[in-house]
Amino acid sequence: LHPWDVMLCGAGTAIACENALVVAIICYSPSLRTPMFVLVGSLATADLLAGLGLILNFVFQYVIRSETVSLLTVGFLVASFAASVSSLLAITVDRYLSLYNALTYYSERTVLCIHTMLAGAWGVSLCLGLLPVLGWNCLHDRTSCSVVRPLTKSNVTLLSASFFLIFLIMLHLYIEICKIVCRHAHQIALQQHFLTASHYVTTKKGVSTLAIILGTFGASWLPFAIYCVVGDPDYPSVYTYATLLPATYNSMINPIIYAYRNQEIQRSMWVLFCGCFQAKVSFRSRSPSDV
Repeated sequence: LHPWDVMLCGAGTAIACENALVVAIICYSPSLRTPMFVLVGSLATADLLAGLGLILNFVFQYVIRSETVSLLTVGFLVASFAASVSSLLAITVDRYLSLYNALTYYSERTVLCIHTMLAGAWGVSLCLGLLPVLGWNCLHDRTSCSVVRPLTKSNVTLLSASFFLIFLIMLHLYIEICKIVCRHAHQIALQQHFLTASHYVTTKKGVSTLAIILGTFGASWLPFAIYCVVGDPDYPSVYTYATLLPATYNSMINPIIYAYRNQEIQRSMWVLFCGCFQAKVSFRSRSPSDV
């Protein structure tokens, strides 16, 4: 057994368990049907599938060795991780809309926009996953292989370019959110309206959390995306593993940032595991600024 493959399988197991719990909580709780939790559910589902894909890749690599099955597994992983990254972008757009259009955020138009974003994200992710299965692979031309076999160099270049684009969009939206927060702070300082201070605090908390999310996202995926572009298939495979493993950690961290820190999900966990809610802490409703 290759130790790197064992670590990837272990990461996949942890990812699958964490996100399966999030999906179960959201499906179990009727109160978690707001647009924000729909986005969190989409992210958890994508990460859950990515974790299962890592496990299946390990099984098929050491138990059932087949190029066709390996190709299907790689396509499944590409689609899952693409859906995860796309869901993160959708959540970032949702956070921006919740601040930019705070008064109309809970309208039916917002719900339609979010569902449209998710449909597009999953549709594009599915297409990206099908590309190697439908023939964009290097099974019959080893010279076109990338650092991630059996994907071709042009395939991973497309995936990396898509990631860089998404990362830049998220960075731009984050900067816009910071501008909105600074504008709110300036208005509060001028008006000395203490009743809006709590809203500013929750807004600042949401932006701080978004900064953590964006930093974690970039630190996890940027090394692998860059290596896919500049790497050569003749390089030792340890380089691919060393950049791919941190990328999987993003799917492991996502449920902690988005789900387990959310008080409504914490309350649903108490209900799910205890059958009743008797916590001493007080839970407040989510504001549009919370992440």
